[in-house]
Amino acid sequence: MGVISACGNDVAHFWDAMSHGRAGIGPIAGVNTETLRFKNGAEVKGFDPAAHFVGSQIDLLDRFAQFALVAARQAIAGSGIEFTPELKRRTAVITGTSAGGQGSQDAGFVDLYRNGRDRMHPFSIARTMSNAGASHITMEHGITGPAFTTSTACSSSNHAIGQAFWMVRNGQCDLAITGGSEAPFNYGFLKGWEAMRVVAQDTCRPFCKQRSGLILGEGAGMFVLEPMEHARARGANILGEIVGFGMSSDANHITAPSAEGAAAAMRAAIEEADISAEAIGYINAHGTGTAANDPTETRAIHSVFGDHAKRVAISSTKSMHGHALGGAGAIEAVATVLALQHSVLPPTANFIDADAECDLEYVPNDARKVSVEYALSNSFAFGGLNAVLAFRAL
Repeated sequence: MGVISACGNDVAHFWDAMSHGRAGIGPIAGVNTETLRFKNGAEVKGFDPAAHFVGSQIDLLDRFAQFALVAARQAIAGSGIEFTPELKRRTAVITGTSAGGQGSQDAGFVDLYRNGRDRMHPFSIARTMSNAGASHITMEHGITGPAFTTSTACSSSNHAIGQAFWMVRNGQCDLAITGGSEAPFNYGFLKGWEAMRVVAQDTCRPFCKQRSGLILGEGAGMFVLEPMEHARARGANILGEIVGFGMSSDANHITAPSAEGAAAAMRAAIEEADISAEAIGYINAHGTGTAANDPTETRAIHSVFGDHAKRVAISSTKSMHGHALGGAGAIEAVATVLALQHSVLPPTANFIDADAECDLEYVPNDARKVSVEYALSNSFAFGGLNAVLAFRAL
């Protein structure tokens, strides 16, 4: 797997931050925030496109696609896979993003409407299209199998990983490169989030009485998936196993979350994994830090787990890497796999006091040394679209 986030630009640095409860949230540097109500975000730091791409490539790649490509390179290198012509034909690339090339679109509209230019950049469409990350991954590695992008707001990455899991398991492909990416730090998009009044002024405090909203983040997470027997046969360094995927639709409200919909997706992931709810030891929560999400997700967990809910360790790593929207699920999946690998559960950072409506165990502030076999990673999106992945430690 590979990752780029506000908490580190590779797996090792990312895990160091996760396991020490070190947040990557701070003043937004890439956008002038003078007229924004919020000033803080979880930006990727120290990422130089010129270190990864030649000039002609940079012209073609929006920041979200750059993140996707670099994270995919990390995952492929770590997998030790060697692409034969047949494997290239039998490999899928499935990515998720919510906003796609918003930065490029915003810059083009500034030129067109504010600066009065009558022409846009010739690569405007190529840079803004949401499938650009997936397409560039296929071209860079010569992959000719199925490739597409899912866009389901904040569940995009989990939907992508889940689809890739099913395709590999069902024999539709022999290998999949999957995950998601997002780069939302541009003025127009931030003004849209400002209008929603759900972004915190200070930091992200999921499940906490003092929470005041989400903190936007950016980055990417990518995985190489293959059947267990194939990975073992070639002596791969296996990081973990995906054992279940569950989806649901709230059919309720375009922005307000539903406990019933979230619970349905968790149940579906557990059922497909063919385990009991009591087998789950850790949940990487959607945990946005908003007034609506956290108590709703808590009620959903109570509904699914009953008495066991009090014994499940839950944390929101968004408290550290921010809410990367369509890329969030992939980054959180990396955190979940690492937690199972290292038997260390990352904390919910920035926690002060428990909220009366959030009455579960949220691993506040400090990582916890616990060996867990099964874990869930939750993603619940605007539009009421829910996607949950179930993982097993190996």
